[in-house]
This record gives sequence, C-alpha cells and structure tokens, in this order.
Amino acid sequence: MKKLKFAHLGMRYTTQCLRSARAASQVCLGLLLCVAGVAQAQQNSHPILRPGYVGDATCLECHKDVGESYARTAHHLTSQLPGAESIRGHFEEGSNVLTIIDAANGAGLPSLQFRMDREGDRFFETVITGYAPHLYESRESIDLVTGSGKRGQTYLYWHGDKLFELPVSYWSDGAQWINSPGYRNGTADFSRPVQAGCMECHSTYLRPLYEDPFSNRFDRSTLVPGISCETCHGPGADHAAKERKHLAHAPNIGDKSILNPSRFSRDRQLDLCAWCHNGIQRKPLTPAFSYMPGKPLADFFTPLQTAPVEHPDVHGNQVGLLERSRCFKSSPNMTCSTCHDTHAQERPAASYSSRCLTCHQWQTCGVAKALGEKIKSNCIDCHMPNEPTAVIVPQTAGHEVHASMRDHWIKVYPGAHLP
Repeated sequence: MKKLKFAHLGMRYTTQCLRSARAASQVCLGLLLCVAGVAQAQQNSHPILRPGYVGDATCLECHKDVGESYARTAHHLTSQLPGAESIRGHFEEGSNVLTIIDAANGAGLPSLQFRMDREGDRFFETVITGYAPHLYESRESIDLVTGSGKRGQTYLYWHGDKLFELPVSYWSDGAQWINSPGYRNGTADFSRPVQAGCMECHSTYLRPLYEDPFSNRFDRSTLVPGISCETCHGPGADHAAKERKHLAHAPNIGDKSILNPSRFSRDRQLDLCAWCHNGIQRKPLTPAFSYMPGKPLADFFTPLQTAPVEHPDVHGNQVGLLERSRCFKSSPNMTCSTCHDTHAQERPAASYSSRCLTCHQWQTCGVAKALGEKIKSNCIDCHMPNEPTAVIVPQTAGHEVHASMRDHWIKVYPGAHLP
C-alpha cells in the first residue's frame, strides 16, 4: 500500500476527482470555516502564561469539593487531551472503519475509507482510497478531543503551529463514526482550520499568533485546555495570594479580588452565558480571549443582523431563546443559573420541572385533566422539547445525522407530549 503524500494541507480528495483519475486521487484546494474547538482541564501540566491566571489546581486548594464536582461537568470536559479514557470512539478491529465508498459495489468509483488506529498511547485517523491492490493512504494523529461525549466528539490535530479538524467524528447515538460536521461527503479533507474565535469558547486559553479572527495559528505552549474556574471567575492570582495570607492570620471577609458571577447584575450574568451559548452570528470587536466576565458583552462583540424568523434554530442560541420566553420576561430575577448549577454534573432534563413548579401550579396545565398528576414529573419535554438543528447535519455515505438540542424558548408547543 502506497503512502498518499499531501503537497499542501489544503489538498482535498473528492469523489469527482477520483472518478476522473480512477487509480489515484486528484488534488483540489479547500478552505472551510471554523469548527468547535478544543480544550480540557488537564491544564496544570502546561505552562500558565497569562498574567494573573493560576490554574484549577490552585483553586482546589481551598475549593476542593466544588472543584471536584465541576471537573465532572460537560463544560469542564468539553474537550480533552487524547487518551483511552477521553476518546469515546472505538479503535478495535471491526469497529474502527468508516466506509464512504466501496469500490466493490459496482459504482465505478475508487474506494474511500477511514480507519481509526491506536498505536500505544497515540491515536490516528487514516484515509485509504483507490482500487485494490493499488491503495493509497495518509493519516494524521488525534491531538485534541472536542466534546464531552454526550452527543459526540470531534478530533483536532496540529501541523506546526496550525490547528485543524480531522474529517471523522464520533456520534454517541448509535456509537458510530461519521463525517465531521461541515465536511462534504465523499471527501478526504484534512484542511479545515480551527479559528481563534472557536477556541475562545472551547478552551481557557490558547494565544493566537495573529489578531486576525480567521487565523488558525497559535502558540501551542500556551494551551490551557478545558473550561476552567478562571474562565468564569477571572484571574485568580491575587485572590489566591490574599487567601493564603489571611488563612495564616484571620479570615479575609469580603475579598473582591475574584469575580463571583452570582453577584453580577442580571444582564451581566446572561452576558457571561451568552458569550458561548448565543451563537456565532456576531463580529468580534477585540482579539480573542479579551472578554472579561462582568463586562458588557456588547463591548466585545457586535451581533450580526439576521432575518427575523418565527422559529429560530436551537443550535447555540440558548440565551436568545430564553429571552423570548414569557417566563423570562415576567420574572425579573430569572437567569440561566435559576435552573443550571454550573458547578454540578448535568441532571436529567425532566428533573428541572421542580424549578417550573416554584411558580406554576401543575393543575393549571392544559393537559392536567387528561394526564393527571404525572405531568409534575416532566414539564420540560412539553414546554422545552428537544428539536433538530439545521446547523449540525453531518452527511455520511448517503445518510444524514440530525443533532437535536433542548429548545430554551419556554412556551406551549402544539403536539408536544410526555415521552
């Protein structure tokens, strides 16, 4: 089997090129937009190079219980360094191959397969294409794992100081390998850049080498993977120093050297969540990683004008959808943390019904007479249903995978019902 050599990272192998070449893939140039990026809170094995930031290990000295609880959350595990525990996909023979085109099926096209390999403590994605016995292959290592695994994972790799998305992702529903979101079916593309704006929401820090938001070049040594304590609480060096001093003498009451989002105004609390949970339809006004919790998000991003629609897509739009809700408009103190405890593992959706019942009487629900008291156990699936997003629809070998997300526009949905 010959090794397929990439003359440029932008090279793409498409079925159209393969059809005309028959025995080998022809080169096409491709540039695509950003993907969900990278992180994982094993950052203490990496240098902390931002002034004032100390890393989660320092926070755990005093906040062990809450820190250990947070370490199990999807925020903290939104991406991780590669390893047998962090990668959810299967690398055993028989479960490690994704076939896009089978040359033996009579279609007249060369085969196109991806194989996921493990060699010791390293993991790889390999593309194999051509007609047997003249097969060509190329591979890249999995250097970063994106996604906690609740829905799936996408994998990234480094080429020098450039960060790229790998073409095959893992989908938890069905435990299957699929084309990575945004990749065109029938391609073997290793050139999709991961941009600074993506990294801002999927890591605590990774210093861009250029201020251009579309650049995918970073100082690799500055990577602080994962969503860490300081992402929401700000730099902790001063706070840690003061606490250590006061622990040796007297309690440090009223220390303001660390940010406490629960003390922010309602708008600033929502801004902190909207930073990453309100979509990417915005223009950055400052370099990546400039935003500081407690500051107006509008000072850092300008929303892009989008056509008003009756039913916005659920992907990355949780805060915007919540703000449309009648519950939100009539509850001056309602924020994301009214239901979500960011320091604790995510609970089953139905359990949040207890929050609904602090304001609503279940007897007033329109289906109470028909369904009875059991509706108390699950307000969520009726009034905040899971809905498919049109933003993430990977296509793999003729099949589409539709991601579904919880709609945060709290209202009556005709046809919604208890599962």
